[in-house]
Amino acid sequence: MSQGVVEQKGQTNSDRGMTVDDSLSEESKRQRDGIDNVGAFGMRTGESDLVFFQGILPEINGDVKGSEPVDEQIRMCLDRLELMLENRSASLDDVMKVEVQLADADAAAVVDRAYESRFDAVEFPPRTVVGVCSLPGGADVQLDVIAAEE
Repeated sequence: MSQGVVEQKGQTNSDRGMTVDDSLSEESKRQRDGIDNVGAFGMRTGESDLVFFQGILPEINGDVKGSEPVDEQIRMCLDRLELMLENRSASLDDVMKVEVQLADADAAAVVDRAYESRFDAVEFPPRTVVGVCSLPGGADVQLDVIAAEE
């Protein structure tokens, strides 16, 4: 793979050498300008009925609870997801897909039980479970979710 530079229309962030496309919204530009938060996560901007929730960690008031048992961590993640959906006037019934990232593959059965119990009143959305080496804040679980505003 060549190490050439691809020319793009936009402004270059000299600190990181990144080109920020002029067509991006101001929110998108800010998201790409830095990753001072726990992760480099943002919310989709623009016109769409899809809503993307990324990097849902077991956290309370910005404090990742990585030392809690996995069943408690997944409960916190799902609680946060429900609040995020509620803020968009949506519910678990609007979830289209879930990606569960696990730092400990042996925790899959615990996560399965929590997932099944939380989605028991609605149709299970498709789910992918991915093993990862580590997660921000020492968490054992993280969610990425796609929902539809219908």
